Amino acid sequence: MNRRTVLKNLSLGLGYTIAAPSIFGLLSSCKTETNTWLPSFFSSDEKHLVTNLSDIILPSTNTPGALDVNVPQFIDLVFSKIETETNKKMFKTGANNFAKTFKNQFNVDVIKGSKKEFESHLDNYFNISKNDKKEIDTLINGKVNEIKQKDLERYSIYKFLLWIKYYTIFGYFTSEEVGENVLNYDPIPGVHNGCLPLEDVPNKRLWS
Repeated sequence: MNRRTVLKNLSLGLGYTIAAPSIFGLLSSCKTETNTWLPSFFSSDEKHLVTNLSDIILPSTNTPGALDVNVPQFIDLVFSKIETETNKKMFKTGANNFAKTFKNQFNVDVIKGSKKEFESHLDNYFNISKNDKKEIDTLINGKVNEIKQKDLERYSIYKFLLWIKYYTIFGYFTSEEVGENVLNYDPIPGVHNGCLPLEDVPNKRLWS
């Protein structure tokens, strides 16, 4: 699964937003974390899961990847300090169910899973037909108390994966490193010319 595919599948939306000032405060607090960080919310299995999934969504190429800007630490802080108790519980349920289906497929505990195995397992959920996607859209956008018992496991897994994708992309593109060194960063914006032809733009990177 490549980056373009994952971003395209982001259309399976979460249907809500959280307070921007709180988020940006968390982004700043992640700047000094190291590879040996201790999560506030994640279990060891969840830390391994989120680290691998965020790396698959935005891997390091000729530009920094999700791990280079501490996205897993950011997601951990979001769920530790901002998300609702209901969403925290659903995240845990989804992570546990994803780990269970992962073990069923590879006969290995999720904490020992490789990036290649995670990529393969993700295909089960996102490399799907248009009809299946419509069905998942309906499931994800439904009320949890109206979901049939047989669909709850799948619902929790998709919610978990969509949270990871949403916050990976959000955290990445709002990080200082990406904002200043990957996007077009202008600390003092000038005149906006909305009709300028793209071929006349000297640097075609997205503006920060």
